[in-house]
Order: sequence, then C-alpha cells, then structure tokens
Amino acid sequence: MFKRMLATTCLAVGLASLSAAAFAAECGNVVIANMDWQSVDVLANIDKIILENGYGCSAEITIGDTVSIMTSMVEKGEPDIAPEVWLNALPDIVARGVSEGKLISAGNALSDGGMQGWYIPKYIADAHPDIRKVSDALKHPELFPAPEDNSKGAVFNGPAGWGASTATNQLYKAYEGDAKGFMLVDPGSAAGLDGSIAKNYERQIGWLGYYWSPSSVLGKYSMVKLDSDTPHDAAEWKRCITVADCADPKVNAWPVDKVETLVTGKFAERAGVAMDYLKARRWDNATVNEILAWMTENQATGEEAAKYFLKNKPEIWTKWLSPEVADKVKAWL
Repeated sequence: MFKRMLATTCLAVGLASLSAAAFAAECGNVVIANMDWQSVDVLANIDKIILENGYGCSAEITIGDTVSIMTSMVEKGEPDIAPEVWLNALPDIVARGVSEGKLISAGNALSDGGMQGWYIPKYIADAHPDIRKVSDALKHPELFPAPEDNSKGAVFNGPAGWGASTATNQLYKAYEGDAKGFMLVDPGSAAGLDGSIAKNYERQIGWLGYYWSPSSVLGKYSMVKLDSDTPHDAAEWKRCITVADCADPKVNAWPVDKVETLVTGKFAERAGVAMDYLKARRWDNATVNEILAWMTENQATGEEAAKYFLKNKPEIWTKWLSPEVADKVKAWL
C-alpha cells in the first residue's frame, strides 16, 4: 500500500512538473513595458509576478515613455507587452501598428474605461442632490468659492499644456462660466491641482473642476463625476473642444477613454498561456483608485503595490486564472 501511495504521489508530482515545464516552454521570455504613471507601474508588476510564478515565464520589466515604447513595439517588435495604453491619445505610430497587425489588443485593461470630466466632492453631492450635471453646478457659484475671490465660484483646470486643460477651457466657454459668476483657475501644476482638492476636502469646502480616473487622489477623496448636458459628439470634440483657439465651442460630454493591453504581433503568435491570461486580466476604476491611494500614502513602489493588491484582492485576480495557476500565485505570496 505504501509503495502504491508513493507511486501515486510521484506520478502527481511528475505531472505537475511536466505541466509547469509546458507552461514555461510555451510562455518563454516576456518583456513588459512600464510607462510613466502609477497605474501602469502597478499593472506591469502584477503581470510580472503572475507570469513568473503562475505560468513559469521568464519575465522582466523595461521602463520608458509611451511614445518610445510604442515606437519600439511597432518597429522592433519589443517589448512584448504594454499593459495599459490609452487608445484615445494614440500617436500615429501606434495607430499604424494596429492597422498593420504589428500591435494586437489583448482586451481592456480597465473594464470601465478611463474617466475624465468635472468632479465635485461627495459631501457636496450628498447635501445638494439636485446637482447632477455640469449645468446644475454652474447655478451655484456660492458653493464653489474661488480661492482668491469668494464673490465668485471657481472651476479648477488642469495645468497649462495638458490636452485636458484645453478641453476644460473650451467647455468653460461653452457653458458661459464667466456669465454665471465663475472664474477658471489655473492650479499651476499637477501637484497644485491635487493640493486644491485636498485643501478644500479637508475643510469640507466645495470644489469643482477637472480630474481623471484612475488616480490616487480619487482613491483617497470621494468625488462624484458630473454628468454632461449632452451626449459625446466625437466630431465636434475634435473640431473645437481640443483646439485652443476655436471661437465657437459647444457643450459636449467627455469621451470615455478605451484603455487596453497591447502586445506585439510576434508575441501574440507565441504567447500561449500568457495571452490567455492577458485576455482575462482586467480591473475597474474603483479598485485601481484604492490601490493607488494606498501606494501614494505608503510611498510604495509599483512592485509593493502589486503585492498589496494580490494579497488583499484575491476575489478579483483569481478570476483571471485557472484554479491551478491561482494556487501557485497564492503559494508564492
């Protein structure tokens, strides 16, 4: 009986080893791009941990800006994976790569897409349930006092040079913000914009302005995105909202950005189980905001934030994997 049990055990171990070896052989070497913002830093490290410890891949991370990474993937076929790409902001080189099959989408990285728009604090939304749209907020300059002139309301813009700042400026004109008792405030920098939210939130003062998700700020401070007064018009958005000197902007809704994982065509052909994982792997804004808030508060690295996510959110990531692979990652953790 003991010999039979030992033989059975050895067979199981042997099959598991063969399975792991098959995974590793199929997956091979993988190079993952880490670009210059928090959420992609965390996601790249999640991918590295899961591909290495769940599938036996040999994974490494390379760092670069979006344009250089995308150009290299199209022209050189490396790195293999760009975990989080905002398609609405794609440069021409990426659009060409997709059309020529040199870049392949593995699916959505953010299940609910990237969010941009005008936000107010939740405590203002709760106290004033009539404020649901941008036009509703602009009826109440007294609720959103300007930092240097309390007689006016403030709409906080992004820093000069951001595409979103041009859009906010044009939408402010379309809504006739000046005539409604508001002023458009330039925060000077991304840190200044974040600081304006933190200062007002901690004093429970109204705040109205541009922000985006996922972000650590929206993970720390509960904010409500205002609805637009009209559906998104892509042609009008391109014609005028994104053009700084366009003289006749019209009210428009912010687009929901498609945020996808892109891989090279060569990698898609050989990826096997790694591609299966990437097609299943996606998370939503609320989850990412929470992780980024923890990351910022603890001054954590992308790798540390990835481990924090894997340890604290198994109900999310185990759905991306087979039970066998999930157990391997859990054992590593």
